[in-house]
Amino acid sequence: MESSFATCTVDELRAESARPFPPTIVDVRRRAAFEREPVRIPLSLRKEPEEVNGWAADLDRWRRVVVYCVHGLEVSHNAARALREHGLDAAILDGGLERWQATEGIVEPWRPPTRWVTRQRPKIDRLACPWFIRRFLDASAEIHYVDPKRVLAFAAENDAVPFDVPDVEYTHEGERCSFDAFVARHAAGDGALQKLAEVVRAADTDTLQRSPPAAGLLAISLGLGHGLVDDSALLRHAMLIYDALYAWCAGDASERHRWSPEAARG
Repeated sequence: MESSFATCTVDELRAESARPFPPTIVDVRRRAAFEREPVRIPLSLRKEPEEVNGWAADLDRWRRVVVYCVHGLEVSHNAARALREHGLDAAILDGGLERWQATEGIVEPWRPPTRWVTRQRPKIDRLACPWFIRRFLDASAEIHYVDPKRVLAFAAENDAVPFDVPDVEYTHEGERCSFDAFVARHAAGDGALQKLAEVVRAADTDTLQRSPPAAGLLAISLGLGHGLVDDSALLRHAMLIYDALYAWCAGDASERHRWSPEAARG
C-alpha cells in the first residue's frame, strides 16, 4: 500500500461534486461487500475492482476519479494505482463509504443502469440530453442511437426511455427543445442550466440570433459529426464540450479575451 496516493476527504468530495466539472466517483467494493449493502453514493459508477484494467478506458479522461471501497484501504488503493497507470488522475475517498455514511453522506439504493434511446446521428439536442442524463440523473446510463423508425419499438423492447422524437415526454414543445424538457423536469432551479438551455435551444432550432454562443456550438457539433461516424464516440467527445459550456454558464460569462502585446511580453 502506498501512502503517497492522493486522498479526497468527504467534505472535499461534496464540494467537488457541486462544481461544473465534478469528479467521476466509482464504487470499487468487492462483490461480497457490495451485496451486503447494495447502496452507493449518488451518481457514482459501480465497477468490479478486479476488472479495473478493462473499465479504466471507459472513464472520461478529463475528470478526476475518486474511488471508494468500504474503509478506503487496500481495495481502493489497488484500484487507484491501476487507474493512475492508465493515465487517470485517481484519488481515494478517505475512510471509504463507511466514513461517508458516518458523516451523514447521502446514499441511494443501487439500481441497474437506466436505458435511453433516440435517433441516430446526433447533432445538438441528442448530445445535450445524454450529457444531462449522465451528469445529473444516472452516471452509468446507457444511451442508444437507432434508426428513427425504430426508436419507439426499441424503447418498448428494451425498457428504455425515448427522447427527442414526437409524442414522448422529453421532446420539442413549441419553441422549446428536448433539452428544455429535461431541465424543466429535473433542474428547474439551476440558473446555469437555464442559461445553457438557451444556447442549446438556439443552436438546435436555427435561432442563432437569440444566443451568441449558439453559433459556436452548432459549428463544433457539426464538425464533430463530419469527423466521427460512430455515434457513441461522438457522444463521448461531446461530453467535454457540454461540461465546458456548463462551466462557462456557471461562471463569469462577461469575461473576454483580447490580444495584449504588453501581457504577452510578461
